[in-house]
Amino acid sequence: MFYLMLIGIFLSLPAHADNNLGLPSLKIPADNPQFEEKINLGRDFFHDPRFSSDGSVSCASCHQKEKAFTDGLAVSKGIKGLTGLRNAPTVVNAAYFEKLFVDGRANSLEEQALGPMLNPVEHGLDNEQKILEVVLKNTQYKQRLQQVFNISKQEISVQHVAKAIASFERTLIAGNSRFDQYYFGRDRNQLSDSEARGLRIFKRKGNCANCHEISFNNALFSDNRFYNIGVGFKPLQQQLDALLAAIKAGEDPSQFPLTDKQRSELGRFNVTKHSADIGKFKTPMLRNIALTAPYMHDGSLPTLEEVVEYYDKGGDKNKYLDAAIFPLNLSAQEKMDLVAFMKALTSAQLL
Repeated sequence: MFYLMLIGIFLSLPAHADNNLGLPSLKIPADNPQFEEKINLGRDFFHDPRFSSDGSVSCASCHQKEKAFTDGLAVSKGIKGLTGLRNAPTVVNAAYFEKLFVDGRANSLEEQALGPMLNPVEHGLDNEQKILEVVLKNTQYKQRLQQVFNISKQEISVQHVAKAIASFERTLIAGNSRFDQYYFGRDRNQLSDSEARGLRIFKRKGNCANCHEISFNNALFSDNRFYNIGVGFKPLQQQLDALLAAIKAGEDPSQFPLTDKQRSELGRFNVTKHSADIGKFKTPMLRNIALTAPYMHDGSLPTLEEVVEYYDKGGDKNKYLDAAIFPLNLSAQEKMDLVAFMKALTSAQLL
C-alpha cells in the first residue's frame, strides 16, 4: 500500500520532475487515483480489439505508439474498413485537456474513454452492455477489476473499464523538447537561429500563441478553447442560411436535414446548440506536432508547411470565422522559421 501511495504522490509532482520539462503538474481525479495495477489493466483494455463488434479495432488502432499515438491517416478507419470524418488526435498529453474530442463533448478522460467503442464506425458496439460482456467473459479481466477497484463481480460496471483506460492515458505525457530546454531550462544553445526566430514569430507576428499558449513556467500550447478557423466549413455554406433561420424559428437543429459531413462540420455547435459555436473546434496542443501529420480536425492539410500557408492567408472566410484569424503576410523566411520552431517541439524522449 505504501508503494501505491508513493506512485500517487509521484504522479502529482510537477511534470518536469519526471523528465517532462515544460508541462504543468498533472491533476488526478479524487475518485480515480493512479496506481500500477489499474494503469496496467487500462493499458490492456486500450490494446484489446475484443472491444469492437468484429474484433478488429482497439483504441491502439487509431492511437499507435510508433506514430506518436495517432494513425497517420487523414480520417481514421474503424470496423469493416469504414472511415469516419475526423482526424485521430494524439493521446499524448490529452490528460491536460479540460474538454475531450475536438468538439468538447466529453468533460474528462473517463467520459471520453467509452465514446469510440460505442461509435458505429469506430468500434461499432451497440451499447454499454456489449462493453461489459467483453469483461465478464474474461476471467482475468473480472478478477483484476475486482482487485483494482475492491468490488464484487456483481458490482463491475462499464465505468470501471472507463476509469482503467483513463488511468493508462494519464501516463501518456511528454514534454522536455528542445524548446523546453531553451525556454524553461534557459539553455540558449538548444534552438538554432532559425528556430529561435520562429519562436518569436510564433509569439508575435504569427499570432499563434494567442491560442497555443505559452505560460511563464509551462506550455500546453493550447488554451483549451474553441475557434472557427475556417477549416472544413465549405460543405456547410450552402445550407447555413436555412439552418440559421430554422434555429431562429425555434426548430430543433438536430432534425435539420444535413449530410453527416455537414453535421460534423458544425463542431462545437453540436454540443452547445449556440449558433455562435458553429464551426468551432478545440485548440489542439502542438507538442510532437512534427510526428502527427496530417493536420486539422479533418486531416485536410498534409504538412506543417501547408498549415502555415493556411494561416498566412487568413483561413477560409465564413460568417463565423474567428477574429483572431487574419492574413499574416509572412515572408518566405518567416514561414520556414515558424515550421522549424514547431519541429523543435518534439519531446526528447518519446513514450
